[in-house]
Amino acid sequence: MDARHLHLLRELADRGSVTAVAEATHRTASAVSQQLRTAQREAGMRLVEPQGRGIRLTEAGQLLAAGGAEVQAALAAVQARWDAYRHEPGGPVSIAAFPSAATLLFPSLLETAENAGIELRLTDLDPSEAEFAGLTADFDIVLAHSLSSPRPVGTEHLTVRELMTEPLDIAMSAGHPLAAHSILNSDDLATARWISVPQGYPFDAVLTALSAQLGQPLRITQRVRDNRLIETLVASSDHLAILPRFTTTAHAGITLRPLPQVPTQRHLSAVMRPDRAVRHAVQIMLRGLEETGEVHPEFH
Repeated sequence: MDARHLHLLRELADRGSVTAVAEATHRTASAVSQQLRTAQREAGMRLVEPQGRGIRLTEAGQLLAAGGAEVQAALAAVQARWDAYRHEPGGPVSIAAFPSAATLLFPSLLETAENAGIELRLTDLDPSEAEFAGLTADFDIVLAHSLSSPRPVGTEHLTVRELMTEPLDIAMSAGHPLAAHSILNSDDLATARWISVPQGYPFDAVLTALSAQLGQPLRITQRVRDNRLIETLVASSDHLAILPRFTTTAHAGITLRPLPQVPTQRHLSAVMRPDRAVRHAVQIMLRGLEETGEVHPEFH
């Protein structure tokens, strides 16, 4: 059994198409297709089958793809022990994070990487929760958040390490009438106008829960991704929004108030492929991430 074919099937399982595998592995789509045919011939059965205009793995293909992930994890573990023995980081580390996590964590990560002699490649992205898992195909560590649990949706086959949790509050301008309240209840918000994130993004789930509790739809007038933009819009209007308590920019124009009737917090986690999670350099950066969380007592 050729380990290269196992790796190819694993990439197809994670990326979903021949074209995506070809782009990621710097090959042509025809070369990838040829290797798949060779893998099928050696396996003696079909490993892929047509699906629409593309292909998908058969049950046999899925079995071998899972085996490919196990082989890569085993090899990576040996390499990690060897790198630690030689006191070498073992290559660069790529990290992707959504903007507020990047703002909190990237400065300390740069220092950790420099002290350890690790080449660090940082990227800021703002995906929906369902997209975090797919990003692990291209990044060593993906900093993700979820309201439901430390393990974001779709990460069942991945390594997930929870870093911290953060409450979510109702944000409003400092001059908003509700700013005089120390805490809010659902009825206070029944007629409010809202700025939210796109549907499928974690914070939108809070408004969905609030709408269900009120038994009526909320007046969401705008949907934007960036928290800093939401802060600016809230500070200059009568709109409300859901914002994280500790990573929201502190300025006089914004007031945050808790909503105990809809208790919610976001879990910030590091999500990784198992083979990348065991890398020596990745473990160093994970320790740096955990230490950053420990020095912020407001997180728990």
